Amino acid sequence: MEDILFSRRAYGIGLRSRTRLLTGLLLTICTVLTIFTPAMAQNAPLVRVDLVRVEPLSQTAAVLGRLVARQAGDVSARINGPIERFNVEVGDRVEVGQVLATLTNNYLLAQLDLASGELAVAQANLKTRKARVTLTKQSLARLERLKKSAAFNQSRYEDAKQEVIIAQAEVTQAEATILSRIAEMRSADINLSYATITAPYNGVVTRRMTEAGAYVQTGQAVVQMVADRSLEIEADVPFRFIGGLQIGTKVRVALDDSTTHEAKVRAVVPNENPLTRTRAVRFEASFDYAESPLANEQSVTVYVPVGAQRDVLTVHKDAIIKRPNGAIVYVAEGDTAKLQPVALGIAVGNRLIVESGLQEGQKVVVRGNERLRPGQSIIVDGAS
Repeated sequence: MEDILFSRRAYGIGLRSRTRLLTGLLLTICTVLTIFTPAMAQNAPLVRVDLVRVEPLSQTAAVLGRLVARQAGDVSARINGPIERFNVEVGDRVEVGQVLATLTNNYLLAQLDLASGELAVAQANLKTRKARVTLTKQSLARLERLKKSAAFNQSRYEDAKQEVIIAQAEVTQAEATILSRIAEMRSADINLSYATITAPYNGVVTRRMTEAGAYVQTGQAVVQMVADRSLEIEADVPFRFIGGLQIGTKVRVALDDSTTHEAKVRAVVPNENPLTRTRAVRFEASFDYAESPLANEQSVTVYVPVGAQRDVLTVHKDAIIKRPNGAIVYVAEGDTAKLQPVALGIAVGNRLIVESGLQEGQKVVVRGNERLRPGQSIIVDGAS
């Protein structure tokens, strides 16, 4: 019996000791939490937010196109003759009017001198004819003064009148000859100018078709050029998309270097390819030619509209966190991060269409959201 009483007293003493130990441990935990909770609040993560906003959506389809030069082709000789020298090499950039090559012009200079001499002869002949008119008119005037005189001869008077008419006709003929000689001299001068082959537009020499010393005929190609800084875009667009391309319609185009540019429709060519059911569409675009080494026939991607434009609610792609059971975002409500499941649609640039779960104007975390927990305190970057 004494052993039983002793055991009960020992058990009571042990229970009181364990109770006091547990109480002390709880007090210690509370003290630690009291100390560290403000510190944890002070160490709330710094995050960046972005607004949920409404944006216009225009669905597009990618169509392969190419850059085409508005001016490109052969620069030909406009007169026969041997090439005396070339002034350009392949790859040279030239300005309109710059000399590309010159033909030997000795014969042309002689032709010009001959035409000039014949003009001088015609001008001298005109002076002679005018002097003869004056002389015949004087003779006619003297005869007219003798009309009342017995010495007046009617037949001689009539002959004098005819001589005046003939002299005036010869003056007219001499004037016409002068006009002909002037035309011949102008033609010789034009031919002489054709001996200098110049650039018809700004561009780059892409090929030399002959060499110095070669004899070229009128119309024979001398060099090839391309106006590489007046490029536009041509794309073969499927017929079902043509309805969304009116003159002036703006589209987005992408180059091979991943840069994007804005272009607008200049013309829809009314000629359809029966095999591909496509039509050629020309687009005007403004390129930075100093930074983009563009070339004729370079490939581009044109994003043509395939449906009517509408407004959609969008969220930045960096706000989305993918989970096995769906996508979530963290909404910044004051200084607290609230977890919000969302249903998403297609991408619109670097944003995604929001089907449900968010409202316009809400702030979603786009930086620092990877390690957030629901209800965690946050500090918004840039917030006052």
